[in-house]
Amino acid sequence: MGLENPLHIAVLLVLLLLVFGAKRLPEFGRSLGSGMREFKNGITGASTTAAESAGQDRTSHPRLPTDAGRR
Repeated sequence: MGLENPLHIAVLLVLLLLVFGAKRLPEFGRSLGSGMREFKNGITGASTTAAESAGQDRTSHPRLPTDAGRR
């Protein structure tokens, strides 16, 4: 009983349009997008801070051995 059917999504969008109106839906979309962007930046910023505190550079990756030498 989820949103597997495209008809469910269409009915949900129509209900949202009727409840909130056409003027408010773009505002909700923008606020949701900015919230997701802030969350993503918070997550990547937290991992950057953890890498810096451990003394690691995030841009350098360890090199993995290749199969070129095993012929």
